[in-house]
Amino acid sequence: MKKHVFYERIVKRILDIIISGLFLVLFSWVYLILYIMVKSKLGSPVLFKQDRPGYKGKIFKMYKYRSMTDEKDEKGELLPDEVRLTPFGKKLRSTSLDELPEMLNVFKGDMSLIGPRPLLVSYLPLYNERQKHRHDVRPGITGYAQAYGRNSITWEEKFEKDVYYVEHCSFLLDLKILFHTVKVVLTHEGISSATSATMEAFTGTKEE
Repeated sequence: MKKHVFYERIVKRILDIIISGLFLVLFSWVYLILYIMVKSKLGSPVLFKQDRPGYKGKIFKMYKYRSMTDEKDEKGELLPDEVRLTPFGKKLRSTSLDELPEMLNVFKGDMSLIGPRPLLVSYLPLYNERQKHRHDVRPGITGYAQAYGRNSITWEEKFEKDVYYVEHCSFLLDLKILFHTVKVVLTHEGISSATSATMEAFTGTKEE
């Protein structure tokens, strides 16, 4: 077994279980406070659950604190993200506190602390052959693309960083991503794209 494969499949999984388990226990009071705040400001359900593709494309339920309202237009369709994203929701996202429930996904084995972000199931048939390799490792709460670009870079740049991570996965790279993620969260870098409150939908990469 190659060195990086041994780390990714065995060592990293052990670290994920230990770190996420300790985090869930030690910061249970933070989860309770956020639960109360989200419920009072945005209503129920407090947790946002959505199907996402994980390792090898296997579908799992990802958990997050909701950050948007359910406001709809006269036709019963949800309003645009920038309308439903309240100041409180923006604060949750900019600090990444909305992603704390994903620690449960890490503990369960759906995700890892670090890896390519799990995206929408509808994107699966849109990836080209190289982009599909982003699913060769467990998805992460943060990743190379989140630490170095977040929503300010194109989808193609994100996927290239994801595949780079898959090909170079190591303990040192994970540490580098972790420390840079802390910097990004503290400085609020790359929260939104240039033209959207969150990130435009991926519609596929045009072949040159």
